[in-house]
Amino acid sequence: MENWRKYLAEFLGTFTLVFLGCGTAMLVGCDSESGGGYILTAFAFGLAIVALAYSVGNISGGHVNPAVSLGFLITKQMSVADFVGYVIAQIFGALFGSGALALIFKLGDVEDMTGGFGTNGLAGVNDSVFAGLLVEIFLTCIFVLCILGVTSPKRKHGSFGGLIIGLTLVGVHILGIGLTGTSVNPARSLGPAIVAAFAGNVDPLKVFYVFLIGPLVGAAIAAGLFLCLEGPLKRVNDRPVRRSGNAPVRKPVEAAPKKVKKVEEEEEE
Repeated sequence: MENWRKYLAEFLGTFTLVFLGCGTAMLVGCDSESGGGYILTAFAFGLAIVALAYSVGNISGGHVNPAVSLGFLITKQMSVADFVGYVIAQIFGALFGSGALALIFKLGDVEDMTGGFGTNGLAGVNDSVFAGLLVEIFLTCIFVLCILGVTSPKRKHGSFGGLIIGLTLVGVHILGIGLTGTSVNPARSLGPAIVAAFAGNVDPLKVFYVFLIGPLVGAAIAAGLFLCLEGPLKRVNDRPVRRSGNAPVRKPVEAAPKKVKKVEEEEEE
């Protein structure tokens, strides 16, 4: 069964994204007084995506995000079974990534500058659920639309696809960190929220629905816009799931034509 390789790649990819991104936020902080923390955290998330696009992109597509996977599902570039497997792997990857950070910070007696393992919240929008939803919908729509456009079979971006996607995530984080902490990824929000709940802080888990609904709605809108702009895409079942980076997509190999051997019938006497 080849699917386990894709699911393992998604698990490891999401683990890496949360470990690097949330870990950086926990070290440098992301409050209004530390503008430098915004930039460092934004680049940590963005560069993690670039690295994953070039490493696991040719295995699973490097989605590491249920919202991204939903975009590919709606545009018929992946199956429902793969979508479910991807989301499960992504959630566990985020959970293990957050757990690893919590363990390291506790053993090393390191101060968590975010106070909540890099969780998302609504403090930046004065606890307005509607404002938080709008932020996540718009930012996720931009991010997923970029991914679908860059990886479209009708467009060729060479080896720069992963870089374009990573820089887009940097921009999305620079704007969103001061508002909601920037989720655009339900798995990235759920992992730290669960770990924070085990540590006694259930507030991030109480507002998690904002970071579930917002990104999924944004991804659905992005997929709809993409289909309007690009037109329907043909889905080939025996091809690997399309990547969200620049990794090459393998094409079916055509059978080589059979060669007809010539037989000499003349005999020397």
